[in-house]
Amino acid sequence: MKTSLKFSPLYIILAGVLTLSACSKEPEAPAADSQPEPEQAAELVDTEFNPRLAEYIKTLASDEFQGRAPATKGDELTVAYLEEHFRRIGLKPIDGDSYQQPVSLVQIDPKQVSDMTLTGENLPDSFKYRDEMIAWTTQVTEQVSVEDSEMVFVGYGIVAPEYNWNDYEGLDVKGKTVVMFVNDPGYATQDPELFNGNAMTYYGRWTYKYEEAARQGAAMALVIHETAPASYGWGVVAHGSPIKFDLVNEDKNMSRSKVEGWLTTESAEKLFANAGTDLATMHKKALEPDFKPVPLNAKASVTVNNNLRELTSSNVVGYIEGSKYPDEYVLYMAHWDHLGMDFSNPDNKVFNGAQDNASGTGAVIALAEHFAKQPQPERSVAFVLVTAEERGLLGSAWYASNPVFPLEKTAAAINMDVMNMYGPMKDMVIVGLGNTEVEEILVKYTEQQGRYAVKEPNPEAGIAYRSDHFNLSKKGVPILYAKGGNDHYQKGAEWGAAQRAEYNRCCYHKVQDEWRDDFDLRGAQQDLFLYYRVGNELANSRQWPNWYEGNEFRAIRDASAEARQ
Repeated sequence: MKTSLKFSPLYIILAGVLTLSACSKEPEAPAADSQPEPEQAAELVDTEFNPRLAEYIKTLASDEFQGRAPATKGDELTVAYLEEHFRRIGLKPIDGDSYQQPVSLVQIDPKQVSDMTLTGENLPDSFKYRDEMIAWTTQVTEQVSVEDSEMVFVGYGIVAPEYNWNDYEGLDVKGKTVVMFVNDPGYATQDPELFNGNAMTYYGRWTYKYEEAARQGAAMALVIHETAPASYGWGVVAHGSPIKFDLVNEDKNMSRSKVEGWLTTESAEKLFANAGTDLATMHKKALEPDFKPVPLNAKASVTVNNNLRELTSSNVVGYIEGSKYPDEYVLYMAHWDHLGMDFSNPDNKVFNGAQDNASGTGAVIALAEHFAKQPQPERSVAFVLVTAEERGLLGSAWYASNPVFPLEKTAAAINMDVMNMYGPMKDMVIVGLGNTEVEEILVKYTEQQGRYAVKEPNPEAGIAYRSDHFNLSKKGVPILYAKGGNDHYQKGAEWGAAQRAEYNRCCYHKVQDEWRDDFDLRGAQQDLFLYYRVGNELANSRQWPNWYEGNEFRAIRDASAEARQ
């Protein structure tokens, strides 16, 4: 049996207005009753946090830095620049006089992936690679093969004790191929009492589903692609670069399933038809309290051949030591890397990544500089600039597995990924609003600026699990991921939404993401004041924020409570 427990958040979650990635839905204006009266936001304050912010962003986004790809000349130049500024500011290094935390990466290039051959009475001979399925391996090996593996449908592929939900209950899938839906039951039903309702939980992310399948011993894990619950089309899944990056570890990822991948909806329909059912029926069955996995009366085989290359990059870390509690930490983070260079482009070769994420990197430098000019905080304040975010959040994953500062003694982390470059906004978007007590501090200071807090407009896309802070979340560290929204203090929400939509159309992950002299950083400066005030309050108090009851990371944090006594 499985049922879902839903705990009421301590916040009333407001409507949001920010588009956060090219995979997100277009933004909508906030409901009228969620906005303050005009006079509440009329006075513009806090627009001059650090006058050097534009300089930092412009420099990092220049052609000289070659798109800041890990393990390239651009990497060397970027890390040297960051170290230079951390040293100038007076941050303490982490290893002698070095601010570098080396990160060992491996590039897995699938030079050949077979079609998925099938055995089943009413099935085609195969599903074609990229057209009907996509597959890869994260195992660090030149070849993997899954042969005649029994296929079984496991609903949403979720084991969530806090929701009393277990799709694998009583099932042994060792050596088998598991097939499952993307997202989670809350999104499927839109029931606010089931999981997080429309807002995706960690259990809805495809990355979680592969991790759980590996824990269950599956040889191959396949997620059924559906555009709405995935929040992006099949082209995003199947027609981007097949090259994977991962961290180098002792077991070379042999604990993962041999093959991971996706199936098109049409392929899933064929599998279900072979088992005497259909997609719509399986959607209903997967939500039943007494759901039991369904054998698909089919076997699958796939072979993946790889080229492998090991690489080294670096996180850049500096800190201000606390005066009273130096072994307790408040952490600011952003990723410094971007996509490097496109040598096939005769006109514009550099992925400058001005907004994504020279802006966040420059913001961390600006914050460090500001903190260094203030009285010494009671707790230590750390500034962590991570590599390889664009390769799969790898720099932050390395830090989370090899923390420079103890995670159980880290009061909170504040992440900055794509700052507001379009001027002062009345709204402050808190991604994953209703998850952690850290947001209560931010809301307080946001209101003092005459602004208001909102959640992201499309929580079903799981953006709270798609930036670097997520790797710390999985270790229990309460996080804050927030940024200025769309509701421009003069031009309104429609204008702001149009700017975000245009960025997604023209520039996101393209060479057009360049520094522009008409960027209006007054809104980013306001946001920096908020980030500073939140961190400064935590650094000079005995507060230990936690996740709210019912959050999937609460138990992890609670397990380390004794270290914070």
